[in-house]
Amino acid sequence: MLDIVGSRRSFLQVGSLALGGMTLPGLLRLRQAGAQSSAGRKKSVILIWQAGGPSHIDMYDLKPDAPAEVRGEFKPIDTNVAGIRIGEHLPRQAKIMDKLAILRSATHTNAGHGMGAQWMLTGYQPTIEVNDNIYPSCGSVAAKMNGPNEPGLPAYVNLPRSLNLGKAAYLGASFNPIAPDNDPNTDGFQVRNLKLPGKVPADRLSRRKELLDSLDTVRRDIDTKGDLIGLDTFYRDALEMVTDPKAQRAFDINKEPIKLRDTYGRNDLGQSCLLARRLVEAGVTYITVQAGGGWDTHGDNFKQLKTNLLPKFDQAVTALVNDLFDRGLQNDVLVMAMGEFGRTPKINGGAGRDHWPGAMSVLYAGGGLKMGQAIGTTNALAEYPTSKPASPGCVLSTMYHVLGIDHKHVFFDDAKRPMPILAEGEPVKELIG
Repeated sequence: MLDIVGSRRSFLQVGSLALGGMTLPGLLRLRQAGAQSSAGRKKSVILIWQAGGPSHIDMYDLKPDAPAEVRGEFKPIDTNVAGIRIGEHLPRQAKIMDKLAILRSATHTNAGHGMGAQWMLTGYQPTIEVNDNIYPSCGSVAAKMNGPNEPGLPAYVNLPRSLNLGKAAYLGASFNPIAPDNDPNTDGFQVRNLKLPGKVPADRLSRRKELLDSLDTVRRDIDTKGDLIGLDTFYRDALEMVTDPKAQRAFDINKEPIKLRDTYGRNDLGQSCLLARRLVEAGVTYITVQAGGGWDTHGDNFKQLKTNLLPKFDQAVTALVNDLFDRGLQNDVLVMAMGEFGRTPKINGGAGRDHWPGAMSVLYAGGGLKMGQAIGTTNALAEYPTSKPASPGCVLSTMYHVLGIDHKHVFFDDAKRPMPILAEGEPVKELIG
């Protein structure tokens, strides 16, 4: 029997994705979680995560009348919505402001990267600086509650690589994200091992499937990470995903027209956003795109923004939103862009801006929400909200509202303590109508 189980374990290595040690069968347990979701819902979320903390005062909440040491180099420009102005280095987004909504009054109180990121990605403030999840990420919650929108596809994906604080915590490793761990802008991009290795021909895998069919009652011990629960139908799902071309087609960005790929931008952010659109269209529920990194602009803030960060971000976001609208997906897919906090209003001695959680801007697009508006205000120096303050719970409950998830639903952590999805916050009413 041990030899049989060992063979079974070898089979499970076929089709393993980049899951930080997790196997595909465990992740495909998400299909069962889909039974917990509202029947018939096909909503998706693409979160563009600006790790490091984007400068709200240079992007969406400029203060042209503030002192020079606050207002900085950039000027506001008009958008296609009267009365809404944004930074001059977001000219493409300015032309589609009617398809966007800016929440200018998001706020919290933690200026640490890890703790701020965990707060914004989970809705819970940790008490210690950590590099792994204490609380489940919003993507993992969506995977647990809704499962994938299409059988045979994952519910939760990170692009192009796994997000440090994007994991499932006490929900279990099967709700961690899939990540290609490859840049979709590179030639020959593919998800690692999302195909049969050359040494495992299809007929051999078929024989293994026959073995699986004869082992329905056999159970295997839980591994050290709790990733694998037992020998059940999820292993068959793993086999199906490896052998069924549906998942492979979904991740094949090379099937997109060259002109459209150019429209998104030939860089990791642009191509990750295009791949995200391809995946939600195929049936993935939640995708987090890492926005290229580098948003922690302690030095040369303005140079970094205008020469690198903002042009790529502006192009990718605009292309993604327009693409979703062109495909009639604007009510089905919510796009969000945010980081762990904003930047200090006062410019430091290195022409940079430091960490500032007192005020930040969050971008929304689609999802059936009300677009063409800027919500909330900050004071004259963009330090704190002066109207409609929104906590991380408000930001995330708006997203859960789109997904049809009750943000007050209670889980139980490893100590069997009741843990609501969010401990505070309500959806931003101006967005949901």
